[in-house]
Amino acid sequence: MEVIGATGARISRRMMSERASQGYFFGVSALLFAASAAVTIVWCGSMSAMGEMPMPGGWTMSMAWMRMPGQTWPVAVTSFVGMWVMMMMAMMLPSLAPMLWRYRRAVGRTGETRLGRLTALVGVGYFLVWTVFGIAIFPLGLALAAVEMQQPALARAVPMAVGIVILTAGSLQLTAWKARHLACCREALGHGRTLPTDAGTAWRHGLRLGLHCSQCCAGLMAILLVTGVMDLRAMAVVAAAIIVERLAPAGERVARATGAVVVGAGLFLIARAAGLG
Repeated sequence: MEVIGATGARISRRMMSERASQGYFFGVSALLFAASAAVTIVWCGSMSAMGEMPMPGGWTMSMAWMRMPGQTWPVAVTSFVGMWVMMMMAMMLPSLAPMLWRYRRAVGRTGETRLGRLTALVGVGYFLVWTVFGIAIFPLGLALAAVEMQQPALARAVPMAVGIVILTAGSLQLTAWKARHLACCREALGHGRTLPTDAGTAWRHGLRLGLHCSQCCAGLMAILLVTGVMDLRAMAVVAAAIIVERLAPAGERVARATGAVVVGAGLFLIARAAGLG
């Protein structure tokens, strides 16, 4: 009886410790999400206050693709990348947090402090991948914006191009390629699988998660970029689509349903740009 009682006490302490660890982890995640969302909202508000530039073809260009008067190129790049990282944290943390928790469970028993450091390292690796994408996107956006301002004929073709991009993004949601990367993002670590407790493994795991996630979200992020990179409504819709397809029990079906809706939206925009609607 004493052995049974001691075993029960150990199990009870272990469960209480795990609940405390879980509460701490998701509490920190919630604070990071709230902070990044607040910064993103303020940043978007300041950009909106500057207005948008009317362009031939009846559309407006976001000031996110403009270098402010007197702003140096290093400052412009740093400003955009900082905004991009905050935006990615706000959009991705709700679906990343469960993946990080599964990682913590897969690591196994280790000190809470070390576990926190390893989890943070996974998160840094994950967002480093998104940071690299932001660094690559900014000069492309600047170059395209400059050409559109210099070539009115190209600017008039933008509404049609937006429709084509959205149609392509929706079609991508229906592919086996998308399903494969989505499955990697939804992988349930901790069920019969453990990971080493070293920093190198944590770093590589974070990079791997970021690569799968960025490829999985490629179509949805393309929609955000062409509809308004600093548009809070577009961010909310894209973030909601990402969260649901990652966390819903039938994530693949959700992704395909989202793709079908996006394909329909792309066809509508193409028809309207062609003067058929």
